[in-house]
Amino acid sequence: MRAWVVRAGENGERERAALEEGVLAVGWDRLAMGDLADAVTRDDIKAAVAAAYPDEGPYTIGNWTGQLHRFVHEIQTGDLVVLPLKSLRVAVGRVTGAYEYRAGAPEGLRHVRRVEWLVTDIDRQDIQSDLLDSMGSLLTVFEISRFGAAERVAALAEGKPDPGRPDADEFAATLTEPAKLYEEVRRRSAEEPLTLSVRDFLAIWGVQRRYPATTEQIKNELEARGLVTVPPFTEGTLDNRIAVLAGGAEPDESGASAVTRLDLRTLGTTVYNSLGAGGVKSGPASSGTSAGVAGQLPEEETEAQAVAYRVSNLDSANRMPECVRVGDSLGTATTLMVLRGYSQLPVLDEDGRLRGVVSWESIGRARMADPDAGLQAATVRGQEADGSDDLLDWIGAIQQFGYVIVRDHEHKVCGLITASDLTVQFGTRVRPFVLVEEIEQRLRRVVDRRIPLDRIRATVPRGRASQVHSAANLTFGAYKHLLKVPENWAALGWGIDQEHFLVALEDCRNFRNSLMHFSPDPVTDDQLLPAQGLLELLRSLDPQI
Repeated sequence: MRAWVVRAGENGERERAALEEGVLAVGWDRLAMGDLADAVTRDDIKAAVAAAYPDEGPYTIGNWTGQLHRFVHEIQTGDLVVLPLKSLRVAVGRVTGAYEYRAGAPEGLRHVRRVEWLVTDIDRQDIQSDLLDSMGSLLTVFEISRFGAAERVAALAEGKPDPGRPDADEFAATLTEPAKLYEEVRRRSAEEPLTLSVRDFLAIWGVQRRYPATTEQIKNELEARGLVTVPPFTEGTLDNRIAVLAGGAEPDESGASAVTRLDLRTLGTTVYNSLGAGGVKSGPASSGTSAGVAGQLPEEETEAQAVAYRVSNLDSANRMPECVRVGDSLGTATTLMVLRGYSQLPVLDEDGRLRGVVSWESIGRARMADPDAGLQAATVRGQEADGSDDLLDWIGAIQQFGYVIVRDHEHKVCGLITASDLTVQFGTRVRPFVLVEEIEQRLRRVVDRRIPLDRIRATVPRGRASQVHSAANLTFGAYKHLLKVPENWAALGWGIDQEHFLVALEDCRNFRNSLMHFSPDPVTDDQLLPAQGLLELLRSLDPQI
């Protein structure tokens, strides 16, 4: 037996009919292939949904397909179903029949399953917070399976109190902040979405950088509750703003999803520039992909996308550069270039689209051919990247030409990346690795010099001992175990506190491990501080190495 939640519409508009007629009902009335009973596979349903809603992106189509597939095929006779009511009470029933299509029924009541309602007035206060939160997804059809949900719903259906779960306090503490996010999104309309920076969004889960493990965790929790971030929180800088929406909610009366209804321009340039019309990314980098508005949710049944290092991850890609317009004089361009110390300037048309670039080299070439050459003659074709492009694909061009212009989905200029920007960016990213490498080298040298090889080998499992020829064969984590041994610590001859040193060493090990996982976010000075402190201590203890 499984337990499901099937909502009665975005605003409970099907609630009364569901209770009175003893049915579960879902919308999606535009489906040309009305009777989904003939849709044997998920692909059959997906094709019908895509045909009925051609303006929706791959995420929305995949999400709706998944919900309809659950409703038609996955929910079984005998399963329990929860219906949240507008009265803030909850109804629980048992499914008694297979999927039916009622062609003559009113809109919203054509796709149904028969159900016997067992209880229709459960007070939400009688449901413990973890189970209530599990019921809080903004999807129309979803399963609740965590924390013994089916057995607990069965108890509620029998008029018994929610038995809860033994580790409820730990669960509540873990989800306290994300739960507040879900409630806030539920409270708001699609026209007034919740917006916040990527940095603040990550802080809800207590993380500062987008490591793969934490990113996957956040994606899964968002998907479980039918939420989507626009643009994806995995892209752009930490200071970029995103909107959090009920991406899986069924279409409104106009047939549009919450994502499509969103007026991106009201959210600011960063959000709007990240998406194309209808919430679908455009530009050469995204053609042929399934990311779409993807918000943060991939199309159902596709592998979740890894965090990528996009052009838009650089601050300068999101900062409108100084520029000149078609029709300006060459003197205007050279004046700006001298005043600002620029090597080149974008030349834009009246709509903000790139018409070329003027540089000291192009000016020189134009003036060699014609001493009186103007801006048009000195304007040459510019290197132009989309903000969603992979940054690594543009490094060669930036090295060759010294810059790349960044455009948004309307091909309007929104940033400029120079070789100097790359130097700063990758210098910042390389610095932590260099710092950790010096720490490791200093540990190796002092250990090799002062601790005999047999005691170094004693740190590793016996089967690997013969493979250890020096401290260079140890993992970073092995140093903690090696230096915990009183005899080994005494051999170093350091007049410092062993306990504090080992704590600092463990902090550095964790920091080092985090660097091994890709993240598009820079390491902050605060995050570097423990490793820097350990390195300074090692330099003081052994200044000659």
